Amino acid sequence: MIKLTLERSPREDALPLEEHISTMLGIKKEDFSLEIRKKSLDARRGKAKFVYTVDVTLNSGDENAVASRCGGTIAEPEIPFALPKPKSLPKHRPVIAGFGPAGIFAALSLARAGLKPIVLERGKSVDDRKKDVDIFFSGGELDENSNIQYGEGGAGAFSDGKLNTLIKDKSFRGQFVLKELVNAGAPKETLYAAKPHIGTDLLCGVVKSIRNEIIALGGEIRFESPLNDIITENGVLKAVVCPDGVIETDTLFVATGQSAKNVLEMLYSHGAALEAKPFSVGFRIEHKQKDIDMAQYGKCEDVHFLPPAEYKLFAHCKTGRTVYSFCMCPGGHVVAAASENGRLVTNGMSYHSRNSENANSAILCEILPKDLGDGIFAGYDYREKLERIAFEMGGGDFTAPAMTVGEYLGKDKCGQKVTPTYPRGVRFTDISKLFSKEINDSFREALCEFAKKIKGFDSDGAVITAIESRTSSPVRLVRNDDRQSNINGIYPLGEGAGYAGGIISAAIDGVRSAEEYILSL
Repeated sequence: MIKLTLERSPREDALPLEEHISTMLGIKKEDFSLEIRKKSLDARRGKAKFVYTVDVTLNSGDENAVASRCGGTIAEPEIPFALPKPKSLPKHRPVIAGFGPAGIFAALSLARAGLKPIVLERGKSVDDRKKDVDIFFSGGELDENSNIQYGEGGAGAFSDGKLNTLIKDKSFRGQFVLKELVNAGAPKETLYAAKPHIGTDLLCGVVKSIRNEIIALGGEIRFESPLNDIITENGVLKAVVCPDGVIETDTLFVATGQSAKNVLEMLYSHGAALEAKPFSVGFRIEHKQKDIDMAQYGKCEDVHFLPPAEYKLFAHCKTGRTVYSFCMCPGGHVVAAASENGRLVTNGMSYHSRNSENANSAILCEILPKDLGDGIFAGYDYREKLERIAFEMGGGDFTAPAMTVGEYLGKDKCGQKVTPTYPRGVRFTDISKLFSKEINDSFREALCEFAKKIKGFDSDGAVITAIESRTSSPVRLVRNDDRQSNINGIYPLGEGAGYAGGIISAAIDGVRSAEEYILSL
């Protein structure tokens, strides 16, 4: 196998790679096969190019000679990740609470091992959930059990569907997750794009496909069936309680997401160890996508062939706090992400095409212990207070409070250049009233710093919409080296338990805990 690096202009990118590589190798197209390992975009200095890393396998001939001739290197084939097989079957079926990325991949792993998991999901199936979300976006009532936060696919099902992760993954579990997503209907480029994304419109179908496989393997998915309680004896799990009654089990995977404070409170009442963890809050900022493209790509002659530009920003402020961008959605929408009446939450979302007029991103400031009250749930209480204030600032009907960036930075009557995409409408008001002086000072300093990296980022006419508060859990459900809680038989998973930060990291977390359980049998 030969590993090659090659560059192609955006204009060339629609042409088959085989012809390009055939010329590089000096052999016919039918004499080799190829697999793309990575594709990234280099748009520095106003000259854009796509950079590919490709594995080429010759059907015959001297690979060393060809590699030497074309500047490639000989690569050893990687050993793909494989799930372990249980040595015995358990007395009781394992139960999974939550069917977001962590719960989905824990369930898939257990089903593949023949363990027939039972999944309890508070919300509805993704199709029914989408209907409820559409009703809410159109001005209807909020269903507190079926919304952006709750339901099949988790919060990630109504996001940009970003699939990049910062975790180190030498075991190839991440590649395993990506391959499963592609097998379930995600675009093939998911496997090799430097910053892969699926988009909400495609992700819903992917989730259904995986669910159907779990069921075909003997698993059971119970929608509108929350985890209400657990039964323990001497610190060991004996059963779980749901609307259908009591399910005897000695294994519970808790993957309920970061909005399910009630589940953590219930577990805490049974003696589960919890600890406070860092989190951040902020707002969504919207610019014209064409302005972000210009700032990132410059006057590139091939700009029309390039994808909508992205950014990732951070600033260490004089206040001692860090402010950073998060979940940037090129060509996306700001969405209504509330899961409780009387509380307002925003998030970002893109469809696969990313063809909306606006770019948006969360701009977040870290919250410090001095901002909070006492108690293990002080972070949740802080978030809830801000969400209630934002709800009232918007007028009490899920209209979101918004402000131009210029006015937030202290300028008078700045004209609105960007049309907000938040579906329930916005009310222009003073968003700074949401935050302390120190947090506002941090945001203002950061916006000006970001403008040094992306021209126009602090544009007077850009719009900020509040509040972005569900970026990470304020509490961690502590687990031991065997990935279990101090209550034996409970496996904390994913973002809600404090162990992940996105779709892929949550999915990997689900796979790893399922593995640990399978190996214990």
